[in-house]
Amino acid sequence: MILLASSVFPPEPVVSATIGFDLAEALSVDSEVMVVTPKPTRPLGFLFEEATQPDRAFKHYVMESYTYPESKLVGRLRESYSFGKHVVMQIIKYKDQIDCIYIHAWPLFAPYQIVKAAKKYNIPMVIHIVDIYPEALLSKLPFMKGLVYNMLLPLDKYALQNASKVVTISPKMKTHLATSRRLKMQNVEVVYNWQNEDRFKRFKEQKRENGKSDLFTFMFLGNLSPTAAIQFLILAYKQSGINNSRLIIAGDGSQKDYLCSLSGSPNGVRVDFLDAPMDKVPEIQDMADVLLLSLVKGAAKAALPSKLPAYMFSQKPIIACVEEDSDTANIIKQANCGWVVTPEDKDAISQAMVFATAHSKEDLEQLGYNGYQYAMENFSKSGNLKKFISIIDSVKR
Repeated sequence: MILLASSVFPPEPVVSATIGFDLAEALSVDSEVMVVTPKPTRPLGFLFEEATQPDRAFKHYVMESYTYPESKLVGRLRESYSFGKHVVMQIIKYKDQIDCIYIHAWPLFAPYQIVKAAKKYNIPMVIHIVDIYPEALLSKLPFMKGLVYNMLLPLDKYALQNASKVVTISPKMKTHLATSRRLKMQNVEVVYNWQNEDRFKRFKEQKRENGKSDLFTFMFLGNLSPTAAIQFLILAYKQSGINNSRLIIAGDGSQKDYLCSLSGSPNGVRVDFLDAPMDKVPEIQDMADVLLLSLVKGAAKAALPSKLPAYMFSQKPIIACVEEDSDTANIIKQANCGWVVTPEDKDAISQAMVFATAHSKEDLEQLGYNGYQYAMENFSKSGNLKKFISIIDSVKR
């Protein structure tokens, strides 16, 4: 049996949840699979209706662990500890039946506890790292960054050093993890977060050429969290003064009310907010002329945003507000699918918006197509899921 310990899972409308589901479904073809998750809470503010679970080829157990979707350190760490404790109880119960454990759990206590228990019973494990902690915490802390880092890093080191395989989502993240955690490079694999390219293909095939707004449309689609630094997009857009245009913020999250309060303007600048259900992402993103991606300073060095592949599959040019030496910036440059500007710099972001509107429709379409081609080669579900399954199969006992 393969145990999947996943902090997010459908019906949560986030990419990591979809990836966990894809793994569970694919592994179920040849193996017995048990999925262990907390109750759904992400993103904050999203309403989850009580529903009977559909029949699936795998078992899915929803733990009564503590959850905390708000972006506060103490609550998040308590959530991690609680989920880890519940997963450990499942490991103890099924220890003789488990051949391998896949771990995609809230940092840092949950992975530490799960790995410690798995090691005790000689169960091989694969840890999936999509954000590097405690590094990702540092941009959120006003002070004592060094102290927090030194206190929490040993937890992550222990988990990663004792894993059979570590899977991360970009080459720079692999190098950083191997160096800072003293891991063997051959034990760290890169598998990009994928999107199901078929969703975007089907939409393009069925798309009707009507209903497109005459307004030049900028769009951010994703979790409205502090890490996304969306307030700088709104302020930059308002500063740009671009005529016959609009900014759409699509999604939900902890900062939605705050961002709505920023969007009002006496000079008629148009900022619209939309819901973004997972099954409507291709349709919603097709409304855009240019898609916007932003992160707080430093965050892009510890993460590769899951929205990047989805943006590229939508064949739209991208303005990315991230560091020049980040994986996100490198991908956009390699793909030639948009522009990279300094994060949290509303002047630079505003100038990039004005610059984008100066391009012809044909130029924008070419940039978008460049991104699509790159995504098909690197971010497709078919290629990356197959690679991930082979990694898990390779460590099973």
